[in-house]
Amino acid sequence: MFMRSERLFLRPGWPEDWEELHARVADEAVVKNLAKAPWPYTADDARWFASQPQDQRLPHFFITLPTSAEPARLIGCVGLAQDGDAVELGYWLAREYWGRGYASEAASAVISVARVLGHKRLVAGHFADNPASGRVLRKVGFRSTGRVRQRFSLARGTEVTSVEHELDLAEPCRSDDDDPAMKRAA
Repeated sequence: MFMRSERLFLRPGWPEDWEELHARVADEAVVKNLAKAPWPYTADDARWFASQPQDQRLPHFFITLPTSAEPARLIGCVGLAQDGDAVELGYWLAREYWGRGYASEAASAVISVARVLGHKRLVAGHFADNPASGRVLRKVGFRSTGRVRQRFSLARGTEVTSVEHELDLAEPCRSDDDDPAMKRAA
């Protein structure tokens, strides 16, 4: 599955992406915010991740930034995963791309896919010492559940406090008919 948003191109990972993936994610500031990535993040970890098959109900994407001068650059990942009985949204961006709205743009695109796939609810969490991720989640429509839980961080090697969020996908989404920009264009 491939997706295009306003500024990004989301695509599946391929085994040959491992070197670029490794170059982007092998940064302790990035990995410490992820639950399932080890630190140090090795070339073998990147090879393994880049070769993972897609689950049609739980797709994950490499986030790329298309340019006219060169091939699209890998800047992060976004996707859905199983978390117990729930479907979880997860994402990361390479540090040089933080603060530009790319995380919320990519997350919004995957939320749209989740709706199409028939998911009724998504969950997401962020480590308490990463409030920027919480802002991204709220920007794309997640609400805090008021719950925190201890979640193991492979990179940190310990339990870390995670602030939990949810998004009810059964609620109506904003359609083109509700978008003032679309009404002006008509």
